[in-house]
Amino acid sequence: MRISLLDRSRTRAGRDEQAGLVDSVERAVAAEQLGYHRFWVAEHHTVPGIASGAPAVLLAAIGQRTERIRLGSGGVMLSNHRPLVVAEQFLMLEALTPGRIDLGLGRSLGFTAPVREALGRTEASTEDFAAEVGQVRDLLEGAAPLTARPVAAEPPPMHLLATGAGLGIAARLGLGVVLGGPVLHADDVGERVAAYRREFRPHRGSAPHVMVSMDLLVADDDAEARELALPEVWAMVRSRGTGAFPPLEDPARICEQDLTSRERDRVEKGLERAWAGSPATLRPRVERVLEATGADELLAAGATFDRAALAGSDARIVQLLG
Repeated sequence: MRISLLDRSRTRAGRDEQAGLVDSVERAVAAEQLGYHRFWVAEHHTVPGIASGAPAVLLAAIGQRTERIRLGSGGVMLSNHRPLVVAEQFLMLEALTPGRIDLGLGRSLGFTAPVREALGRTEASTEDFAAEVGQVRDLLEGAAPLTARPVAAEPPPMHLLATGAGLGIAARLGLGVVLGGPVLHADDVGERVAAYRREFRPHRGSAPHVMVSMDLLVADDDAEARELALPEVWAMVRSRGTGAFPPLEDPARICEQDLTSRERDRVEKGLERAWAGSPATLRPRVERVLEATGADELLAAGATFDRAALAGSDARIVQLLG
């Protein structure tokens, strides 16, 4: 079981957004030392709690500080970009850090109408997305009418974030998939993955590859882990009330606030669903999902306010499943 990290460049109350990007680079350096297989970064636009809207730029910075760990995107939202530009960016990364680059693609548009309008696209059909994924692949492989440069001897492998029709598209194109969010709790998740493997059409020798993404946070005991999960849960609760996803707050400050009964209920439900706990609590929960999906790899994606505690959790995840 390979273990990898997804970092969303979460910002923290009291620290500027530049610090959030520095934190991502430092976390990648530590992840390499801990033996993680990959370190991926995300794309979000004009979100107050997330500093990175340009995965390729952040990956270039991380590539200069690391030597072995694979680097990639989880993911580039293809609907926001032209296929040629995405291919050029990741071919450039491959040239600068050869043999270490992955391209993860998703189809999400901006979170709000003004963001979608600013990005220049307000809708994207499943058919459009599948066609554009194919265009990116052709450009990476030198099979398109135009030659994307720099030309790579071996193009970066591609993965799709499996939301909606993502599993079917990935199977048809012979690409790896990333499963996360509510789909992991679906009763038919095993059947969906089995269909992906069954319908998979190899491309240039590719084979089915399933990554499972969980917002894992591991601590010595469940109470400590619950505290680590609180900042992200509270950010989600606040976003439902304000429409904005805020920076992570100190758990002590959150507990001091006068929450409404609805907010308290939502916080409690969020903590119950969180992938947070001691090794003894989390191991059977994680193993059930890995067994149900037949996953080839775990992509841990947790975040919390305390950076030292997050580093400790990253180390415990390797011990938990390594």
